Amino acid sequence: MSSSTIQTIRFFRTRIPSFECIPGCHDCCGPVTTSSEEMSRLPVKTEAEHQAALANWSCPHLSERGCEVYTERPLICRLFGTTPQLTCPHGRRPARMIDPEIERQVFQFFKQVRQVLV
Repeated sequence: MSSSTIQTIRFFRTRIPSFECIPGCHDCCGPVTTSSEEMSRLPVKTEAEHQAALANWSCPHLSERGCEVYTERPLICRLFGTTPQLTCPHGRRPARMIDPEIERQVFQFFKQVRQVLV
């Protein structure tokens, strides 16, 4: 992983606002794509775990206790609920939505890096 990519990911993580979800809700935790760099920071799941998650339209890192990789969750997961493009189905959101310029930069980053299915 290049140091510039790591720095970019860190930069975006500090710029994406956070908010409190409904406890126990995982409606945004479906299959997503993420950068290879972010994926390399997540625990490796078996092919069977990936297939089971896809069959349930879920994420292989979602357990009965919630997201097992919350602190390392990919940028796309962090964006849910912070932009009108990825709204929370329950209307939750931060007090201030993501800055439109930062959002544009995040989506441009997605286009520039290799994406893999979580």
